Amino acid sequence: MKGENALRTIEELEAKLAEPSEALVKDLSTIEGDILILGVGGKMGPSLARLAQNAVREGGLNKRIIGVSRFSNEEARRELEDAGIETISCDLLNDAELMKLPHADNIIYMAGNKFGTTGREHFTWGMNTYLPGRVAEKYKDSRIVVFSSGNIYPFMSVGSGGASESITPEPIGEYAQSTLGRERIFEYHSHKNGTPMLFYRLNYAIDMRYGVLLEIAKSVHEQRAINLTMGHANVIWQGDANQMALRCLTECTNPPSIMNITGPETMSIRWAAEEFAKRLGKEAIFEGTESELALLNNASKSHQRFGYPAVSLLQMIDWMAEWVEAGGSTWNKPTHFQERKGKF
Repeated sequence: MKGENALRTIEELEAKLAEPSEALVKDLSTIEGDILILGVGGKMGPSLARLAQNAVREGGLNKRIIGVSRFSNEEARRELEDAGIETISCDLLNDAELMKLPHADNIIYMAGNKFGTTGREHFTWGMNTYLPGRVAEKYKDSRIVVFSSGNIYPFMSVGSGGASESITPEPIGEYAQSTLGRERIFEYHSHKNGTPMLFYRLNYAIDMRYGVLLEIAKSVHEQRAINLTMGHANVIWQGDANQMALRCLTECTNPPSIMNITGPETMSIRWAAEEFAKRLGKEAIFEGTESELALLNNASKSHQRFGYPAVSLLQMIDWMAEWVEAGGSTWNKPTHFQERKGKF
């Protein structure tokens, strides 16, 4: 089972994630100033930074891409610098270090904490709700795309099409509550200072090394039962999610805009597992039954503005099946997409 455009190595994966579209280059050409990425060291940050740098290079744009993180992993920092991205090591919760950061007209705010919240709730609230106020004051003269989460929405019926931006948040658990807190604190400062912002509510970006599809594929491959209680989910290729995040810089407003980001399908977990079973020559094993309610995100607004994701759901499934079958490298960063009580 080898597709013509299969991703077989980390290098091929990283190159694919960092391919800028013409639309991205065009959008970035319309905004002035450098791009500063706060929290660049997370799952999506390094590929987003490389994508931005490639778009700037391809468009001949006069912009610096600057990545800020604690950089506990020096190799990750070197890889970013080798790609032409400037890096700054900073503990954002250290006010003196935060205030020393350079000005940039464009901020991508990716800092936050999710996993490990249970037992360290105070740290999650510090990262997700206290820090945003400090950053919003520091960068009150910038435009800011704030990474948020579809976790703040209530569960929706699987036939509803998911929560649109007009649905009132009803966060379950302290991670989701503190994430809504992040939005509200940024929103307060946007009103106070006139800062243009956009809240980027993401549901389940994936690449080959982590994500909902990897967890389903590994369960099928290793013949482990898949719990169907959270029977539906949304996913989007990380490269598409990153393109949209950068293009959201053109959509920042005061008061803040909201943009849901995910793929167009309400994906059945059972269906996805059966698709992997066909490709891997295994049987899909299930436990539990699907609930009528799931955490679902309707991203029609972002598709209208940015177009549909370039990488389709079946393409992701093809790539993921080949990656798992070949024993490709993965991160031990489970999504806990089955979680129904908000404990992370």
